[in-house]
Amino acid sequence: MAVFAGQGDPRRTMALLSRDTGTASGRPGRGPKPGLSVDLIVDTAIEIADAEGLAALSMRAVGGRLGRTAMALYTYVPSKGELVDLMYDKAFAELAGDYSPGHGWRRAITDWAEDLWRFLLRHPWVLQVSQARPVLGPHEYLVLEHAMRLLSASGLRGPRLRQATSALFSLVRGAAQTVADTRHAFAATWVSEDDWWNARSAMLHEVAPDFAERFPTLSRLAEEGTYDLADESAPYLERAARESLEFGLRALLDGIETATRGSAGRPPTGTEVSGPGR
Repeated sequence: MAVFAGQGDPRRTMALLSRDTGTASGRPGRGPKPGLSVDLIVDTAIEIADAEGLAALSMRAVGGRLGRTAMALYTYVPSKGELVDLMYDKAFAELAGDYSPGHGWRRAITDWAEDLWRFLLRHPWVLQVSQARPVLGPHEYLVLEHAMRLLSASGLRGPRLRQATSALFSLVRGAAQTVADTRHAFAATWVSEDDWWNARSAMLHEVAPDFAERFPTLSRLAEEGTYDLADESAPYLERAARESLEFGLRALLDGIETATRGSAGRPPTGTEVSGPGR
């Protein structure tokens, strides 16, 4: 279920998002109870969401892990609504890296996409926060800044740059969502991916003997081995999502090159092709 950002008080939330977080981690250790801080509360909430998902997140759960009551947290973070916003933006601080287009904008944006992919799989709860209403935090903006700066090196400008950036985010998030859902499915249903597919695929021809006639393209592709994947080290849907991401990214960057070549009359620099991964 999607979680919508910005449900807390706008002025308080924006002030918290723009606060100086400093460099201290503020994590609890042995000894007396640590002094509470916004950063400590947010870091603890992220740990809970990483381990158990957003469904397990509550002010009470965060307080319990810190040895405090939920009421003790409200002085620092007014409600769960503000907490989710702060978690989302704080998590994106991991992606505040420097991507240099010195070896070509394609390589740089591919590295950016790879980092985003890995980030989303480390923090799958981030995918539950809807993109319809962004958090508007500084780290979220910095990730967008990097993407637009790198894509602008291709020659894209104005609405095309915005559209390409949106397409890039959707591509990476969509692939990561498939993997995150696949990993969560067993915990939610106690049925393995292999058992689920085998139980149903074996019945297709029994319940639909005219399957090949009804779905000729799908049947032909299956006979040609289209659904055989190169990487056998991960579950089927995870491998399929990764391969789709790599193909989709190459196709998107090829399309950007074509668009900018047509508008500028010459090809942009940095035309090497590589899938996600360095």
